[in-house]
Amino acid sequence: MKKKLWIWLSLLLVIPGLMIVTSCAKKTVKVDLAQTQEDEAAKLAAEKAKLATEKAKQEEIARQRALDEKRRQEEAARRKIITARNLFMNENIYFDFDRSDLKPETQEILKGKAEWLRKNPGESVIIEGHCDERGTNEYNLALGDRRAQSAKNFLKDLGIAKSSLTTISYGEERPADPRRNEKAWSKNRRAHFVLE
Repeated sequence: MKKKLWIWLSLLLVIPGLMIVTSCAKKTVKVDLAQTQEDEAAKLAAEKAKLATEKAKQEEIARQRALDEKRRQEEAARRKIITARNLFMNENIYFDFDRSDLKPETQEILKGKAEWLRKNPGESVIIEGHCDERGTNEYNLALGDRRAQSAKNFLKDLGIAKSSLTTISYGEERPADPRRNEKAWSKNRRAHFVLE
């Protein structure tokens, strides 16, 4: 009987002990499981935040590249306009000695200038008439005026508005080449175009 009593007493002590151990273990697992879930949620949130930050950086890079490309295109367009303006102004037409009539090659140049003026209707041009140093000042001023008028009339005949064309004669006052030889004189017998 003592044996049975010991068995019962042992069972009475062991069963509650097992229950305590088992219930404590379950609580620990629940706490560990909850902690693990919180850790995973925090990791997931951190990854999402990292991805969102990376996406924002990529979008900023793409936006900056688009702005840079737009600036490059605007700069290229601006340079193209400046180049066209400079070409227009730096391309003179030349005349024979003591003449104001237009040669076929000068007419082609003027046709190109007329085309440019049609594409840029807001532009106004001053046509300067120039001469070489031979002849009197009065004669060269009159000849320079005839040369400028000849170019102006040709442009008007091509449809360029008279209001956008102005002429002036400098005669021999502003030589392109100050030397005194035929090569220099041929450079000075010209009409020069200045955009206002």
